[in-house]
Amino acid sequence: MRPPRIAIPLAFSDASVRQGAAQGVDPSNGRLWSWALAHRGLRLRTLVLLRWVAIAGQTTTVLYVALILKFNLPLLACLAVIGASAAANLIFGVVLPGLGRRSRLARPWEAAGHLMFDLAEQGLLLALTGGLANPFLIMLAAPPTVAAATLPPRQASLVAGVAGLIAILLFFASAPLPWISGASFDLPWIYRFGLLTAILCGVSFSGAYAWQASAEAARMELALTATQAVLAREQRLSALGGLAAAAAHELGTPLATIQVVVSEMARDPALGPSVQEDVTLLAEQADRCRQILRKLSQSPEASDSHHNRMSVTQLLEEVSEPYQNPHIRITGEVTCSPEAPLLEIRRMPEVVHALSAFVENASDFANSRVEVCAHYDQDHLRIEVRDDGPGFPSDVLARLGEPYVTTRSQGEGSRSHHHGMGLGFFIAKTLLERTGATVDFRNARRGGALITMQWSRSRIEVAL
Repeated sequence: MRPPRIAIPLAFSDASVRQGAAQGVDPSNGRLWSWALAHRGLRLRTLVLLRWVAIAGQTTTVLYVALILKFNLPLLACLAVIGASAAANLIFGVVLPGLGRRSRLARPWEAAGHLMFDLAEQGLLLALTGGLANPFLIMLAAPPTVAAATLPPRQASLVAGVAGLIAILLFFASAPLPWISGASFDLPWIYRFGLLTAILCGVSFSGAYAWQASAEAARMELALTATQAVLAREQRLSALGGLAAAAAHELGTPLATIQVVVSEMARDPALGPSVQEDVTLLAEQADRCRQILRKLSQSPEASDSHHNRMSVTQLLEEVSEPYQNPHIRITGEVTCSPEAPLLEIRRMPEVVHALSAFVENASDFANSRVEVCAHYDQDHLRIEVRDDGPGFPSDVLARLGEPYVTTRSQGEGSRSHHHGMGLGFFIAKTLLERTGATVDFRNARRGGALITMQWSRSRIEVAL
């Protein structure tokens, strides 16, 4: 048994593109999604603003060290580097993009160029003020971390490589560290080598950490968006069923009146044969309309006060019936404790959709049989879906319910050969947990997969 397949109604205008997106395909080129593309990127305005903050901090630090601490600092050279950065920022922020385009999203190589410019400016300042002995060496890790969190791997790796190259150059060539007048501060080469190793490791670790955290956040955001889309679709279907039931009820009275009038006209001997034929046709069509409205009013998806409740047996039948086929036998059973009062539950799109997904998935991997069993007592309702298939693979069993956990990305092992993204169990589990259920995935002792859902009666029972 594998994570269920759930069509994700993403907002693409073309049906074929929407189908590809539901399978995790990038609509632009037909390939599977690259999670790097899910990163949010950087706006030009953000890059410019961050550089102004850095310029303000650098200016304050340089002036404080030179004028307050009275350290021997090449003040003019440092201010010249900072001034050049400020002039470039004016060009980047105003002249080139224009006042109306500063809020646009920077292209990956454009953002990487900005971050590498910042690294070059920081490297020059560090080279003028002690190199690896300068405590502000740690600031070299900032641009690679930002790149890892917002840019694709190629650009992020380039920014990190530039930071490492600058650190290596600082090991071999830099001015002495500014210090008290008349004194010098010299570090042994072995200690400077240790600082070089530390900054290289820091850049690598912080970049990798930021990349993983950002990618995971983007993946989770996409998964939650898919869950909301599925729930919204189920709610629209439920509302449509309620509207159909209400329309059937309201149209029943005028249609009955039409039938009475037509019956009276049919008994009028003054009508000619041609008119009699038309009256007979009207009577037949009116009766057909009544039959259609009767079916609409009896639809289990209707959401009026009558159909807002259902028995547990009705729930199991509704989620199982669409997947009955000659190859797989799906059976349902409802039991209760002797002292338990009769249970009627609220019709919830989340529960119907999630249970349907589990039953579909079980029938997809079962050998011959799927069992959907329910048991309730005075306090709880428990529903189990089990099959006689191969069960969950041990390597993914502990992670089921997390997004993008699947072992059938190419459809292996299933009758449908569905290409899965691993969102099915995540969506179904999330929807059920919203209704107050606890969901457990495991392999049954007698073989096959077993999914258990349990609710408190107060969370799912119809209020009297």
